[in-house]
Amino acid sequence: MKKQKAIVVFSGGQDSTTCLFWALQQFGEVEAVTFDYGQKHRLEIDCAKNITQQLGVKHHILDISLLNQLAASALTREDIDIEEGQDGGLPSTFVPGRNLLFFSFAGVLASQVGAKHIVTGVCETDFSGYPDCRDQFVKSFNVTLNLAMDEPFVLHTPLMWLDKAQAWALADELDAFDFVREQTLTCYNGIMADGCGECPACKLRQNGLQSYLATKAGQEA
Repeated sequence: MKKQKAIVVFSGGQDSTTCLFWALQQFGEVEAVTFDYGQKHRLEIDCAKNITQQLGVKHHILDISLLNQLAASALTREDIDIEEGQDGGLPSTFVPGRNLLFFSFAGVLASQVGAKHIVTGVCETDFSGYPDCRDQFVKSFNVTLNLAMDEPFVLHTPLMWLDKAQAWALADELDAFDFVREQTLTCYNGIMADGCGECPACKLRQNGLQSYLATKAGQEA
């Protein structure tokens, strides 16, 4: 794949940044795409800009603000509280149709820039229950995209079967551990790096980090 080109669906968070470093090792040319869908925390877009500039990666920012009009979520509305799903329901942070649209537009962009690979940081092992992060959805969408575009795209999900501790381990293997920890935005409350420590995204990230550091310390002891 060293002679091929990839598009990374990029939010500036822990997972997509780890995937960006992964893609830079795997492919000869890499570009990133970030979507402006009217998310509450505009710092997410600034963070993505900053990371791509530091890494020298061409960065596309696409306006899909229509999604905000359609999809009420704690990530798009100030008056919706961040709550975890109850009785099997989806958490309030789920943005309906987000990855469906992200992957669709990433496919169109990939076609325009000559990329056959699309990389995303979705994960089914440690996740919030979002249906559009499941492996089944990604595989199904890959088939649909190829049929719709009549091109042989491959959707890559390097983190799909990794828990958060393993995702930190991968970042470390890619010599990106400190960068990912200090330069990314995962927090639902819009706080950089280790975040607020209270929202579900921060707890998941921090639990994974502590688990990985404990395992690493044990291996080095």
